[in-house]
Amino acid sequence: MFKDNWIQALAQFETQGIPCVMVTVLEDKGSVPRGAGTKMLVTEEDVIATIGGGHLEHIAMKTAREMLINADTDMKVEQFNLGARLGQCCGGMVTLSFEPIGQPRHVLAVFGAGHVAKALIPILATLPFKVYWIDEREAQFPNHIPSNIEKWVTDDPVAEVSSLPENAMYLVLTHNHQLDFDLARAILKRGDSRYFGMIGSLSKRKRFDYRLLERGFSQDAVNTMICPIGIASVKGKHPAEIAVSVAGELIACYQGETIGSKRPTTSTNNDSQENDVTRPAIEPLKLKAQQGSHPE
Repeated sequence: MFKDNWIQALAQFETQGIPCVMVTVLEDKGSVPRGAGTKMLVTEEDVIATIGGGHLEHIAMKTAREMLINADTDMKVEQFNLGARLGQCCGGMVTLSFEPIGQPRHVLAVFGAGHVAKALIPILATLPFKVYWIDEREAQFPNHIPSNIEKWVTDDPVAEVSSLPENAMYLVLTHNHQLDFDLARAILKRGDSRYFGMIGSLSKRKRFDYRLLERGFSQDAVNTMICPIGIASVKGKHPAEIAVSVAGELIACYQGETIGSKRPTTSTNNDSQENDVTRPAIEPLKLKAQQGSHPE
């Protein structure tokens, strides 16, 4: 017996703010597992109801989850030949629609669970993000973590970079400068970050620029690193002030605004954004970050 309880599940997803893709059999010809009008809901973790199982359902689930990862908002329609294309014995034809429902979420990896991260996470939880919050120290995480924030406790944060999806956003807020640098190398080597921000002062930025260039990264690749982070006109040393500023920058990014690399053009003494302190009051350079070549 098929469990077509998708209506109740859809209402629950809406209440909880969980995006999903509704897969619908629009048309069927010949021998097919299920007829027109059959629906299935796919989230990042769950599948509700069925369009008949088999390879067709597997491909439909994969397509739906790729749409969720990419935050697609447009419906797509595909036709499937159950014999030639999918190797199923039915031999019929099925047309499926894939309809994104709910607010799309942008994948963001936050490295570090210090004061700024703790102030930022509750803000991110109210925005269309799927956040992976990563740190080596279990004790640093608060007891309550919002449902769209996934805690990763790991002995090797740098290794986690390779497990994140394409075009993810990265925010480095760790307590350790060497870890920051190692994360920067891993993120830049991937070469596909949608946003890569790192907390730090202009002097830290200069040091990291030099070290990254010495290790073979191109200037264009290094320029994709945003440091200092946050909206320059929002000043203050309090973690909450920094968090609001950084959240504003992340919102601007997913809304399609170009974020300047903020590389210094002149020397300044106002460069005190280090771990959990303030940003310099400089305007970002209006340079479009481009992905450059990177070393192996």
